[in-house]
Formats: sequence, structure tokens, C-alpha cells
Amino acid sequence: MTDASTTPRTVYLVDASVYVFRAWHSMPNEFTDAEGWPTNAVHGFARFLLELLERTSPEHIVVAFDDALDTCFRNRLYPAYKANRDPAPDDLKRQFAACRELCVAMGMTVLAHTDYEADDLIGSALHAARAHGFRGVIVSADKDLSQLLGDHDEQWDYARGQRWGAAGVPARHGVRADQIADYLALTGDAIDNIPGVPGIGAKTAAALLAHFGTLDDVLRRVEEVPYVSSIRGAARAAQQLRTHREQALLCRELATIVLHAPCEGADVHFRRGEPRRQPLLDLCERLRFGPLTRRRIHAACGIDFMPAASAAV
Repeated sequence: MTDASTTPRTVYLVDASVYVFRAWHSMPNEFTDAEGWPTNAVHGFARFLLELLERTSPEHIVVAFDDALDTCFRNRLYPAYKANRDPAPDDLKRQFAACRELCVAMGMTVLAHTDYEADDLIGSALHAARAHGFRGVIVSADKDLSQLLGDHDEQWDYARGQRWGAAGVPARHGVRADQIADYLALTGDAIDNIPGVPGIGAKTAAALLAHFGTLDDVLRRVEEVPYVSSIRGAARAAQQLRTHREQALLCRELATIVLHAPCEGADVHFRRGEPRRQPLLDLCERLRFGPLTRRRIHAACGIDFMPAASAAV
């Protein structure tokens, strides 16, 4: 039997943007706030968040938002980083702000920074929490975040109901958790507009890392690459690695989640604080949350509401 005193406490680390965007695309556009602005993403995100609270009753929770859509330090390293993404429309930006207000009003630690992405904030919060004896549960399907998994951590694709630890990463991605950034440096990442090494695909990258261990060793021992029997077209791969060595190193820097982003104003243990009654009441009125959502907020936060007759369900 495990000694309770040695069992790590859990901090939940939520990648908010994944669930805001999911709601934006999946929820009907019939929801509007008191001023007539769309609120479908807020309603969907609120449902996700309340279900998460109901299922886990977390005492320690972080919700990370992206404020660094075009101001991230990675944009200074590589101006084309994420340049393939269209800017969010104004009504979605308003909904992101409302989702953030909701998290704050419900007593959760919210992290956002103009220099660092949500992934960096999650990584930095997890790194800080580990020093206080915590394990992390990262609530996101984003493969990049798998690089953060340590022995006791888990990643949770909430929408699909799938959870895995570091030991489950090779089956999902073909490489170990600690090799994810090196893997992306080789293959690139079309979603983030990271080019990688031309001609190096997923199978070749996985084979290189299985044989050599790290990107540094692949580049240091590049003359051995043509003789690796598990790599099809190994001689061509070696030439591409020689030609694009600096690009590979840059791509690894872009793909690596930093662990030193500032978690400004956060409780050292990321404790869930007391809900803020009046801001919650104001949000429920402004966003026109219906009786069911209000009852769930009441149950999650201990805040009482009088359901608005004109509100949505």
C-alpha cells in the first residue's frame, strides 16, 4: 500500500484555448450576450469547465490562456512562426476575455503573458509545482505538451476521454516524451508553421531518435546516418541534416516548451481560491447563462442565483 504522505498532490493544468476553440466550432450560434454579441464559445467552455470541476473537484488548478498570438518570443526568433494562422475575429476575442473572467470569478488561477504561450505557462507552472511535491494532470490533446510529462504526470484528452503518462507517449507519437521537441525539430509542425528538416518525415525522425537518442547526437554523428539500416533513404537524410543543421536547431528551440515563464500573482501551490459572488452574478446576467448553468455554478462554487427567466438554457 502506498503511503499517503508520499503520494504527490495533483495540480490540474488546463489548456483553455483548445476548449474555447472547440466550443466556438461546435456550439450553435444562437447564444448572445446582453448586448447582442455571440457567446457560443463561452457557453461551451463554461459547460466543459463545470463538468471538469464536477468530475475532479480540484483543490489546485491552473487555466492558461494565449495572450502571445503574435508577440511571443518565438516570433522574434522566427517571424514566420504561426504566420499561417488567421487572426481571431473580434467576437471570438471578446469570448476569450469572458472565459478568462469566468475562471477568475470561480477562484481559479489564470495565467496569460504576452511573451509566452499557454504551453509555456503550463510547463512553468508544472515545473514550479513539482518543487512542492505535486504531480500534474495536463488537460489538453496537444501533442507538444507531452514533452512535459514526468514519471507521475498525466495528459488528459478530455474530449476523447483518453489519459496517458510518459510511458504511453511512444505508442501515441513514436518517440519518448523527452524526445518530442527533437522530433518536431526534425519533422516540423505544420500547425505552428515550424519547417523542420526538408525530407525528414515522421518515420525517419523516429528512427533517427531511436538510434541516436537526441537531435544533438544525430547532428554530431551525422556521418553515421547513411549506415543506419532502419532508415530508408539514409544517405539523402544525412545530406539534408548537414545542409539544414542550423534550421533544425532553431526548430527545436521553437518546439521546446520553456519552464521559466513568470507565473505572476499566482499562489505558490495554485490553490483554488474563494469564488467571487458579485462578478459571477454579473457574468451570469451579462452572458445570459440559463437556469441549468447557474445551478451548476452554484453547486461548484456555493454561489446562489435567482435564474433569469429570459436567459438561455
